Amino acid sequence: MNRTRSLARRTAAVAAAGAAALVLAACGGNGDDTGLAGHGGHNVTASASASASQGQHNAADVAFARGMIPHHRQAVEMADLAPERAQSPEVKKLAADIRKAQDPEIKTLSGWLTSWGEEVPAEGAMDHSMHGGVEGMMSAEEMTELENLSGKTFDSAFMEMMIEHHEGAVEMAKTEQADGAYEPAKKMAGQIIISQSAEIEQMNKLLGES
Repeated sequence: MNRTRSLARRTAAVAAAGAAALVLAACGGNGDDTGLAGHGGHNVTASASASASQGQHNAADVAFARGMIPHHRQAVEMADLAPERAQSPEVKKLAADIRKAQDPEIKTLSGWLTSWGEEVPAEGAMDHSMHGGVEGMMSAEEMTELENLSGKTFDSAFMEMMIEHHEGAVEMAKTEQADGAYEPAKKMAGQIIISQSAEIEQMNKLLGES
C-alpha cells in the first residue's frame, strides 16, 4: 500500500499552517500550574482547566494547540480500530499506548486554549475531507479503507498510516519548539518529538519484519 505524499502537498500544508499561525491573535497568560500531560502516559494533568499557566504565550502556541487537538483525535480514532482488527500483539499494544498518551494531551491542550480565551476545536469540526495532506492527517477515503481491513493487512496499513501521521505531528512539534513562547507547550512538543519518533522507528522495524 503506497502512502507516499508529494513534496508539493507537504509544502503547501506547512505553508498553510504558517499562514494560520500569523493571523491568530496572541495574548498573555499567567498562573501556577502547568498541568502538562506526559506523552508516555505519565504525569497526566490533574486539572486541564487550570493548565494554561507559565508565562506568556503567542500565536504559534495557539496554532500548535488548535492543530494538535484534531490531529491527536484522529490518531485515537485510528488506535480504536486496532483491538478488533489487528492481528499482531505488537500493533495492539502500540495502539493502546497511542491512546493512553494522546487522550490526556488532548485534555491539556483544550485546557490551555480555554484559559487563553481561544476556541477549542469541536469534535468533528475538521471534516475528514480536509484532513488529507495536512501534516499527516488521513483522508476520509483512507480512514474508510482502514476500517474495512483486518488481520495482517490491517496491521501493515495501520503502521504505514500511523508513521505518516506521526511524522506530521513531529513536524508540528518542531515548529512549536522553534516559534512558540509558552514553556509547557514547548515541553509537550519535545515529548511528542521523542516518543513519536521512537514509535516511528518501532513501526518501521515491524514493517520490515512482516
